[in-house]
Amino acid sequence: MDLSVDADRLRANLEANAEFGRIASDDPEERGRTNRTGTEANGQARDRLVDRFDDAGLDVAVDAVGNLVGTWTPDSADPDAAPVASGSHLDSVPEGGIFDGPLGVYAALEAVRAMQDAGVEPARPVAVVSFTEEEGATFGNGLLGSSVATGAIDLDEALALENDAGETLGEVLDRIGYRGDDEIDPASWAAFYEMHIEQDTVLEDVGADAGVVTTITGITHCEATIEGEANHAGATAMEDRTDALAAASEFVLDVEAAANDVVATDSDSAVGTVGSLSVSPNATNVVPGRVEAGVDVRDVETESMETIVAAARESLARLERERGVETAFERPFSVTPTPMSDRFLDAAHAAAEAAGLTAVDLHSGAAHDAMRVAAVADSALLFAPSQDGISHSPREWTDWADCAAATEVLAGALARVADE
Repeated sequence: MDLSVDADRLRANLEANAEFGRIASDDPEERGRTNRTGTEANGQARDRLVDRFDDAGLDVAVDAVGNLVGTWTPDSADPDAAPVASGSHLDSVPEGGIFDGPLGVYAALEAVRAMQDAGVEPARPVAVVSFTEEEGATFGNGLLGSSVATGAIDLDEALALENDAGETLGEVLDRIGYRGDDEIDPASWAAFYEMHIEQDTVLEDVGADAGVVTTITGITHCEATIEGEANHAGATAMEDRTDALAAASEFVLDVEAAANDVVATDSDSAVGTVGSLSVSPNATNVVPGRVEAGVDVRDVETESMETIVAAARESLARLERERGVETAFERPFSVTPTPMSDRFLDAAHAAAEAAGLTAVDLHSGAAHDAMRVAAVADSALLFAPSQDGISHSPREWTDWADCAAATEVLAGALARVADE
């Protein structure tokens, strides 16, 4: 089934959404936005999406954590049948791009509009979804709305999370009018498709129109603390120092070396990153006394992730022995690798072939809401190409023609699955 989407309508929706939290720039290659959960810009983006749902004849639901769903139930569909759902998120990282998240939401809406325009008569309702706080830039560690909806995180716990200003998620959702009382249960869906930009260069390198994701990477966040002794930088002899930052520098390199070893011997998709350091007292003339390091480990294989985490623990143990520091290690966030549904991936390939488009299999190195939904409903993840692989940046870009092509694959896949 070949469904033609309205590329101009899709572009107009994405450009309009990009205005909410838009970052001004004199560089024509930069189109960025900051759209954090619970802000005025976030409320405006949600309001516009609800308006578009209304225009398309979708029934709107908002749950207690602010997840938004618009459901199309045509006369051909059994209103009691499990719906086919598709979507992503509207929030962004600070100074992020205009496609990350919104492409998935508005591609799903455009897929519904394409079915309506073509007179498609699905047997099931089709739902368009926007999950709250996918990025984790403001509340929690990410995937928050989908985690609550699927029961991975308790609702009260989520609503009590605070932003940097000390406001809770519940308070900011109340303020923008999106703390709803509807029930949104992904376990009741027959299928879930998410469209997203790739955030890498595989599709660009091979010239494919769309990516069909076989597995979403696992991800674990660890927090390492290294305690030394703060002392005067001029009056403390080198042999008398217990420098926490010098020890932390070895820890950073140890994590990098462990990841490189895993790539060389076990899994070429493994990555390990020490992405944040908090140094205390953080003064030029003071020997650092304490360092807190944030570690990110990812792969599509659980075993390789565990190998890197074990190496990080061993690095800290070595630093205690050799440098006399005290260390602590915590692992507050962990999601296992998530395979996608073979049946729904096959539907995406069939849709691409019918549309005369090319689709290739690949894995996702970033976490997405689909991995949470996959725990309770069969799910699939599709990618659109990313120019130079840039994302989480105002220079993030996906050509409008590429947005439309990938959306045609999504629309065809949804139409197939909704007719089962």
